Amino acid sequence: MQIQVVKSKIHRVKCTGAELNYIGSITIDEDLMEAANIIQGEKVQIVNNDNGERLETYCIPGPRNSGEITLNGAAARKVSVGDTLILITYAFMDIEIAKAFKPSLVFPDEATNLLK
Repeated sequence: MQIQVVKSKIHRVKCTGAELNYIGSITIDEDLMEAANIIQGEKVQIVNNDNGERLETYCIPGPRNSGEITLNGAAARKVSVGDTLILITYAFMDIEIAKAFKPSLVFPDEATNLLK
């Protein structure tokens, strides 16, 4: 049997941009992506702590050490710049492997979105 578990989480980052006229996705500072073990094109769940919205899209890397967290396309309607977001990815794995699995959890500086 396989179950779905949290693979990665970037906890409490500020939304730095909302670009409606874009094909889609979320742009994430590449340093944050690497720290959280998230790859380009991976599906990401976005939880907006300020308005309760939850949505899914795929991620693209933003400039390193920029703190960028930009929602693109239709997802831009679900956030405001400055909103506090939690970004989560999941993975399927065998239940016995899942019991020992440790997700990549990242807690950036809440003011800058940069790694501490």
